Amino acid sequence: MKKIVGVLAGLLLMQSAIWGLDASVTFATFKAQQVQYAEIGIFIVGSTVTYLPVDSMYQQATVEVVILFKQQDAIVRFDKFQLNSPLVLRPKDFIDLKRYSLAPGQYELEVTMQDVNLAENTSTYRTNFSIDYQGEGVMQSDVQLLSSVEATGEEGPFVKNGFHMEPLPYNFYGKNAEKLILYNEIYQTDQALGDDFMVSYLIDKIDGNGNVEPVLVGHKRRTPAPVSVLLLNLDISQLESGNYRLAVEVRNRHKDLLSRKEVSFQRSNPYLRVEAENLPSAVLEEEFVGKLSEGDLIYSLKAIAPVVSSDETEWLNQLIKEGSPEAKRLYLFSYWSKKNPNNPDIPYLEYMEIAKALDQMYHSGFGYGFETDRGYVYLKYGRPDDMLKEDNDPAAPPYEIWVYNSFPVTNQTNVRFIFYNPSLAPNDFQLLHSTARGELNNPQWEIQLYRNSPTQIQGDDPFSATEMQDNFGRQARKRFDGN
Repeated sequence: MKKIVGVLAGLLLMQSAIWGLDASVTFATFKAQQVQYAEIGIFIVGSTVTYLPVDSMYQQATVEVVILFKQQDAIVRFDKFQLNSPLVLRPKDFIDLKRYSLAPGQYELEVTMQDVNLAENTSTYRTNFSIDYQGEGVMQSDVQLLSSVEATGEEGPFVKNGFHMEPLPYNFYGKNAEKLILYNEIYQTDQALGDDFMVSYLIDKIDGNGNVEPVLVGHKRRTPAPVSVLLLNLDISQLESGNYRLAVEVRNRHKDLLSRKEVSFQRSNPYLRVEAENLPSAVLEEEFVGKLSEGDLIYSLKAIAPVVSSDETEWLNQLIKEGSPEAKRLYLFSYWSKKNPNNPDIPYLEYMEIAKALDQMYHSGFGYGFETDRGYVYLKYGRPDDMLKEDNDPAAPPYEIWVYNSFPVTNQTNVRFIFYNPSLAPNDFQLLHSTARGELNNPQWEIQLYRNSPTQIQGDDPFSATEMQDNFGRQARKRFDGN
């Protein structure tokens, strides 16, 4: 056992030496009553530090952190501590957050991180900053970008103003990010302003030549207070890959600018406007479609047949029959990335959960349950508001009436479908008639439903008749009309 542990430790040491310690340090200043402080977040990439076994199951990494605050090359504040990862089965990223009260002034911050289990594995972060919240006018903290936020009643290093907040590493939003979470504190508006004020948030895209393109602007009206907290979730799902600047501005009711803080961030959104033919197979192997077997691909493609555009139906059928696995993955990924370019697997999984449920519910032995008429309508238009089932009409086969109170696809209301099972085979329901534009419209649906009663057709012309004679047990027409 000792030999195995020793070999494992050696491999982990080699891995850390190859990659080097990768860490993000986030930095922001704040004011709390009569104290002003700097908040430092440390994020360690678990795969770049050395994890050693602590027992037969778990392993742990340790990083020594040294934080220096300097003024004119003199150290005015110093901290040194060891940051331990959680006990884990395999390397995992870990974080910490520290706060340090400081006097007003100009500072140089230096943060050095060293892998305790591999001394030469180090990383250093430096920045210059000033802190001074001693004035009398409106002031702002730095703008923080957060990776997560959650209301809590507990205390802890990540808790502030009743929220557990974790800083965003590297100020980077990857392909799976949909929301930008920002946190900012605005101070002393109760003293400096007598009226409500406006807080504006702006996102600008910065190109390689320094040109600025506004992409998002929003405003919040606030009432004066000693501390006004701005905590926002902004939708960035449609932001293209690139470099951005986020600004938060405070203006009085005359729109005079009183304060402004900025922070830069990067965005990666590779599938926002990607065309299927431009996606390399190697990329798709890392996405959800790369994990699907040939059978899963065909199943998934058949499931989206009800919702693809009509001009793609023929192509989709051809792809299912003759397309290569790579072509099937390309099409499937392209379809769902248009629904959610950041996390295409989310709408895919949500949709397939419904499709699989319909498959089980309506499985008839003649194809998948979602390929039946009822499955098709459900996937295409969603769950009906009302479903009426009739199995005991003595003159008609079993039938179902589905009602959609609102039907946005065609801007109709009170849309109805009627399905019936003339063969009496399990789940062999066929669409008989619908009031939805573009779907089967059969004026003689009642005649067809009650075809076993040909002598009870309403009127003298059986070829053009559309209704049956009224009968106590014959309720389909009344139910379909909603009477």
